[in-house]
Amino acid sequence: MIDFERMTPDRREEYNRILFSSPERGCEYSFVNLYLWGKQKAAFLHDCTAIFSHFHGKSVYPYPIGHGDKKAVLNAILQDARERGIPCRITGITPRDKEELETLFPGVFLLCPNRDSFDYVYDIHDLADLRGRKYQSRRNHFNRFCTSHPDHQVFPITGDCLPRVKQFAESWYARRRESNPQGDYLLESLALSRACNHFDELDMDGIILTEGGKILAIAMASRLSEDTMDIHFEKAFDDGSGVYAAINCLFARYLRLKYPEVKFLNREDDMGLEGLRVAKLSYRPHHMVEKYWAYVQEDIHAD
Repeated sequence: MIDFERMTPDRREEYNRILFSSPERGCEYSFVNLYLWGKQKAAFLHDCTAIFSHFHGKSVYPYPIGHGDKKAVLNAILQDARERGIPCRITGITPRDKEELETLFPGVFLLCPNRDSFDYVYDIHDLADLRGRKYQSRRNHFNRFCTSHPDHQVFPITGDCLPRVKQFAESWYARRRESNPQGDYLLESLALSRACNHFDELDMDGIILTEGGKILAIAMASRLSEDTMDIHFEKAFDDGSGVYAAINCLFARYLRLKYPEVKFLNREDDMGLEGLRVAKLSYRPHHMVEKYWAYVQEDIHAD
C-alpha cells in the first residue's frame, strides 16, 4: 500500500515546487484545497506526487503530478486500490493526461469527461475592468452596488480581522441553513473555518468589503501556479445591490495590483448546479480546464 499522509503546511513549498512546474491543473490540486477539504492525503514517490482523496464515502486518486516515472506511480496506485479493496477511480485528468494515460496503459482504462468538474478560468483584467458590451450587465450590477454603498471600503484579510471573518462566515451558513434546511453546507463550512484558523500558514490572501464597519462580503484565494490564483471562497449577504458583482471585481483588482505576474483567476467548477453554471458563464471565462475520470475496465465489467 502507498504510504499516504495528511498534508501539513510545512510541506506546502515542497508540494508547490512540483505543482508549479506541471502543466495547467484543476483546482483540486491546490495545496490549500488538499489541506482544507475532506480526508485527503499525498505521497511523494518516483519524483511525482500521488494523492488519495475521500469524500462522501467515495475514494478517488487524482492523476499524479510531476516529471518523474508516471507509469511506476500509476502502477502503484492500481496496486494500492487492489490492496484496499476499492475501485481504482482516477480523477482530474486533463486532455494532456488522457493522452499520456492511454499511451502508458492502452486499453486498461475507460475515460469519461466530467463536465460538472470543469474549472472556469478568467483573464484577471476582464474581471477587474469589466470592459466592453459583453460585461455591460456585470458593470450595471457593480455600479448599482457603488450607488447603494457609496462609503464602501476594501481591506486585506489579516490576523487581526480573521475572528470577524469567521463570525461573518458562520452567520452566512446559519442563514443558508435556515432558508434551505436540505442544503449540504457542512464540508464547505468546515473548510472555510479551517482557512480562517490557518490563513497565514497556508499563505492565503483575501479581502473584506465593508461599509460603516460592517462586513458586506469576503473573498479568499491562494496561488495555483505562477500565473494563476485559485478563488476558494466568496461570500456575501446579497441584498440585491450587486454585492457579489462588487466583491468579484474588487478582489480581481486587489490581486492584480498585488501580484502583477498573475494573468488568470481560477474560479473552480460549478458542481453541476445550473444556477452556478449560468452565473459563471455570464462572466465569460477565458478558457475551461477540462477534466476526465478514468475507471479500470476490468472493475466495470466485474460489476
